[in-house]
Amino acid sequence: MKKNIFFLLLILSVTVLICISCASTPDAPGAGGATAPESSGVYTHLVGVSTMNAEAARRRGIDFTAPDYFPSDWESVESQFSHARSMPESTDDEVIAAAAALDAVAHEYDVLFWKTTPLYAQAREDEIMEHREHIVHSGFSGVFPQYLKKADDIALASKAQYDAGAYYNARDLADEALVEYETLHLGSRVYAARQEIVDRGFIEYDPENFLRADEIARSALTAYEAGNRETATANAEEALLRYNIVRENGWTSYASVRRDGAVKERELALEERANVASRETYREAEVSFNRAEENLAARNFTAAGLAYIDAEAMFAISRKETVERRQRAEEAIRQAEEKIGESSESAVEAERIIEGGSR
Repeated sequence: MKKNIFFLLLILSVTVLICISCASTPDAPGAGGATAPESSGVYTHLVGVSTMNAEAARRRGIDFTAPDYFPSDWESVESQFSHARSMPESTDDEVIAAAAALDAVAHEYDVLFWKTTPLYAQAREDEIMEHREHIVHSGFSGVFPQYLKKADDIALASKAQYDAGAYYNARDLADEALVEYETLHLGSRVYAARQEIVDRGFIEYDPENFLRADEIARSALTAYEAGNRETATANAEEALLRYNIVRENGWTSYASVRRDGAVKERELALEERANVASRETYREAEVSFNRAEENLAARNFTAAGLAYIDAEAMFAISRKETVERRQRAEEAIRQAEEKIGESSESAVEAERIIEGGSR
């Protein structure tokens, strides 16, 4: 009985081993039902993480305009990214290879980002400084220093964030500062237009528009101080339009007045024969006068008025030079005549001495 039980156990063990052996033996090459080994799933998450990193790096590059600065390099990395995302992921080895390719792409995007950020920052600084220079040179900042300080403080905060490596914060603050400078630049143009009208006495040519422009400009200032930038900008633009109308009307009339002055000085210069005695200066005046005439014919009244001013001044200078030269010439003639007279007297005295000594 014991022998029978032992025999049955032996047969069962052998059968189990044979089944296990058959189950673990791979199919022969070319045999029906053969398949490649599948991914275990252990590394699958790698591709997801690597894709997210690559997309984040790509986003950074786009946000700081890397494609604009390095277009060919960007296209190359874009092609690598497309290829990496299409790589097979059926096996663990393929998953690892795809993740590595995506990591390499992320690195390339980052390289372009690091190359771009200083260029991006410099470009934005150049924009800001261009607006700031206009604001300062117009004299606007001297009248409203607190407005420029506000913009400067934002710009300095942006630089501090950039130096700390907080590039997105730096970008957002730079955008905010640029908007401030753009708004102040518009304000400086309004201020400069008004000052030119006042300084040149153009108010009398269009007082109604000038007073209305002043009223709108004050509304723009009130809106800006209240933080209503949209209304402030709209009002400032309308005020600038009206000031420009006044200025244009002023230059139109002023050009006519200045032409009369230039023509009068030209006639006086010709009477003094300055075109001969002070030829170079007179020719320079003629060039300015002819340029003024051309601009007047083309209705470029500002350019015409300025050229007439130059011409009038140069004709006057040529006339003055002619008078001074004539006076110097007359003085030279007088001195020469005196010397001739002195020479004659000396000759007579010498002759008298000689005659007296021969007696």
